[in-house]
Amino acid sequence: MRTKTLKKNKINVVTLGCSKNVYDSEVLMGQLRANNKEVAHEEEGNVVVINTCGFIANAKEESVNTILEYVQKKDDGLVDKVFVTGCLSERYKPDLQKEIPNVDQYFGTTELPGLLKALGADYKHELIGERLTTTPKNYAYLKIAEGCDRPCSFCAIPLMRGGHKSTPIENLVIEAEKLAANGIKELILIAQDLTYYGLDLYKQRALGKLLRELVKVEGIEWIRLHYAFPTGFPMDVLDVMLEEPKVCNYIDIPLQHISTKLLKSMRRGTTYEKTNALLKTFREKVPQMAIRTTLIVGYPGETQEDFELLRDWVKEMRFERLGCFTYSHEENTHAYNLEDDVPEDVKMERANEIMALQSQISWELNQEKIGKEFRIVIDRKEGNYFVGRTEFDSPDVDNEVLIDATKHYLKTGEYTRVKITDAEDFDLYAEPVTK
Repeated sequence: MRTKTLKKNKINVVTLGCSKNVYDSEVLMGQLRANNKEVAHEEEGNVVVINTCGFIANAKEESVNTILEYVQKKDDGLVDKVFVTGCLSERYKPDLQKEIPNVDQYFGTTELPGLLKALGADYKHELIGERLTTTPKNYAYLKIAEGCDRPCSFCAIPLMRGGHKSTPIENLVIEAEKLAANGIKELILIAQDLTYYGLDLYKQRALGKLLRELVKVEGIEWIRLHYAFPTGFPMDVLDVMLEEPKVCNYIDIPLQHISTKLLKSMRRGTTYEKTNALLKTFREKVPQMAIRTTLIVGYPGETQEDFELLRDWVKEMRFERLGCFTYSHEENTHAYNLEDDVPEDVKMERANEIMALQSQISWELNQEKIGKEFRIVIDRKEGNYFVGRTEFDSPDVDNEVLIDATKHYLKTGEYTRVKITDAEDFDLYAEPVTK
């Protein structure tokens, strides 16, 4: 029984999963706004669009629970319509339609025009770079490519996002200019694989060329690289990093493992020796670079010896930033044909051991920063602290710099110089440097 109908159609976009989904939601919201639709991000609305993630088991579970939550609200008369889009919908649409039929319509990752039509809007081709950003006012994600051509055995992304498709440089420059005009100062470049950028359009890797164009955009102060694949990494990017102050000395390069046997099974196209040679080049060419990586433990066939090799390597490499995930056995991936033979409790023990080790490494590296000065950006005020980041830190996943707001006044979105006064494993404490 419907108890209440909101008179005005307000579309609430709910985003789950990674920064690529955040970007897609922002594009959707930009299109809706251009169609004079009232749109909000994760607020109240009588029409709900859920942008789902379908990457690994936990993400799928969160997506399904969110769909069920809003379907219940629809049954209770609190919302009028529920639409589902994104990766989970792309991957499992027939199953979802059968199991949760009370959703008004399901859309895949490439069906934006159809979704807009269902929401009473037209897809506007001329809206290059028009987005409604949901991130804090000083930074935004810039998705430079869609999909992935890599054959990694454990990854379902090509099933959900298709093959690699680069966005032309000129379109990305237009988008960056529009973001800068709206006050954005930091661009975080994202894709399933930055390394491959340009091969499909220009028949050569063009990430370095793209960076040289983006640094010319007035108002942009930092450009950060996320999700570079190690195999075939374009070394000219290191030259750009050295020569262009706007390009942060930072790279996110998921390495996944170091055992050659497992890297081969994972179909990563690299080895223990090649990975170490790449990291050595990074460190030699750009000594200041902060390297973020992610690892997988508990992949099929990972022995205790393989894990110990990984653990000792993490100890030796002393990555500035590191995340560790337990292997998720995903249907329709190449690795699904292998036996998921590492028990869940062993996977968790291994992940916890790596993260405890990394926590100690991070603490030691942070102690070395005490007494040093850094340029930081202020992202937000939280409680009694202004919270900022150095160029070596990405939002949400890396270190934060905390400044006592009861003693100092700073503006969010502004850049300032600070001196580090104390440090923990993932937090730095600082005071502004007065000129």
